[in-house]
Amino acid sequence: MADNCSSVEIVEGCRLPVLRKNQEHEDEWPLAEILSLKEVSGRKLFYVHYIDFNKRLDEWVTADRLDMKKLQFPKKEAKTPTKNGLSGSRPSSPEREVPVKRKEVVPLVTPVPPATPVPALPSSTETSQAAVFPVVREPPTFKAREDLEPLPTVTTNGTARRLIPPQPGRKRKANCGGSDEMIKVLQYNKPQSAGVFLPPPEDSQDSSDGIPTAPRMTGSLVSDRSHDDIVTRMKNIECIELGRHRLKPWYFSPYPQELTTLPILYLCEFCLKYLKSLKCLQRHLTKCNLRHPPGNEIYRKGTISFFEIDGRKNKNYSQNLCLLAKCFLDHKTLYYDTDPFLFYVMTEYDSKGFHIVGYFSKEKESTEDYNVACILTLPPYQRRGYGKLLIEFSYELSKVEGKTGTPEKPLSDLGLLSYRSYWSQTILEILMDLKPDNGERPQITINEISEITSVKKEDVISTLQYLNLINYYKGQYILTLSEEIVDGHEKAMQKRHLRIDPKCLHFTPKDWSKRGKW
Repeated sequence: MADNCSSVEIVEGCRLPVLRKNQEHEDEWPLAEILSLKEVSGRKLFYVHYIDFNKRLDEWVTADRLDMKKLQFPKKEAKTPTKNGLSGSRPSSPEREVPVKRKEVVPLVTPVPPATPVPALPSSTETSQAAVFPVVREPPTFKAREDLEPLPTVTTNGTARRLIPPQPGRKRKANCGGSDEMIKVLQYNKPQSAGVFLPPPEDSQDSSDGIPTAPRMTGSLVSDRSHDDIVTRMKNIECIELGRHRLKPWYFSPYPQELTTLPILYLCEFCLKYLKSLKCLQRHLTKCNLRHPPGNEIYRKGTISFFEIDGRKNKNYSQNLCLLAKCFLDHKTLYYDTDPFLFYVMTEYDSKGFHIVGYFSKEKESTEDYNVACILTLPPYQRRGYGKLLIEFSYELSKVEGKTGTPEKPLSDLGLLSYRSYWSQTILEILMDLKPDNGERPQITINEISEITSVKKEDVISTLQYLNLINYYKGQYILTLSEEIVDGHEKAMQKRHLRIDPKCLHFTPKDWSKRGKW
């Protein structure tokens, strides 16, 4: 494919199809952008970013994987398109567009058109309780969307919402109850056919492009794409050796420049100090007395332990942890000021010591109820339940603190999947454990779910929307649990072997508002 490579000069910013293997190990030719070029042993290499693919798939490729017949040259002096004031993902625009089959992007949330008009969830100003709802065995018959007249829309906070006209035979208060309103929980023998998709709350991380309109300027690793230049878009570390694992970084991390040319970067798995050679690491290990992360061990059950590390008292360890984490987190930028943060490191114990599995950080004082700033499970331990364990532990801390919490937005793609799964399983677990009261259908409020789980109210609502559980029927909100939902939840819980035992947690929250505690 690269016969014309010698005659046509490829420059940074060019776009063309590049050969790669997909998940089924089949050949495909997605459109890619050339970010950089280099020559090794007389052979040209091209660093490519696959358009509409995650940056962790970026790689160096040889010329024989390039389809030169569909080469697109960048426009001269073209500026990066911006959205919401943030820089885009490409340095230049192609001069001409050639039809190229792109990978279809499937959204995480598939909106299901409602079969019945549903008013938005009520505000939290009043409270009311729904009347007793009789036992239902068959789903009620709803009028199809096509049979309804077009409804006017109103725009609030940038979100278009349909105005629901008054309907005969349905008596409601002008302002129905808030989050304290009782919601009836029903379980159908058949899957519910009428789906509801409510507008996501303002605090929801769901957005079309995943970019917040106003990035937070606090956090140990904070979203900020204004520095997304060509250097930080490229992986700079080839390989990391951490204990018995060798890790291939996914993204750029600001390690010292002289270390980026090494074939392998060596890290002490206990203090996370970075060294340039195996000999330096061996010499370091003779002096390093740590066999576990610094700080207090606040949880231990079996081989799993959690250590609480103060970013001010253990600054070197915290900074090294952030450097390592940045290799696998793209949407955030590193700050060396770790003083305002606590780090909770999860480890696995064996005869050699406590080996790091993952961690999350949180602000000592969060004005926005964030209980997680950054969260990461290292690649060797992913897809083994450790991610949910980290999330569950963060909410156990919130329960001890007597608060509800939410993770700092935006979440990465993998982080969003993990949180969605955790929220869904946790809320379904609460709903399925509800017992009938005096023969009536069980009832629960959004606030009660939030208080039991310490999951913030907005996340509870967005999860109910995502699962398509909440409906409005005969003057009250009902949650319909179909057999499909129940069966799926039971199968998922059978696979979830790792759980946090609150009895093993020894944690006393501190009042960080007193400056002396720092």
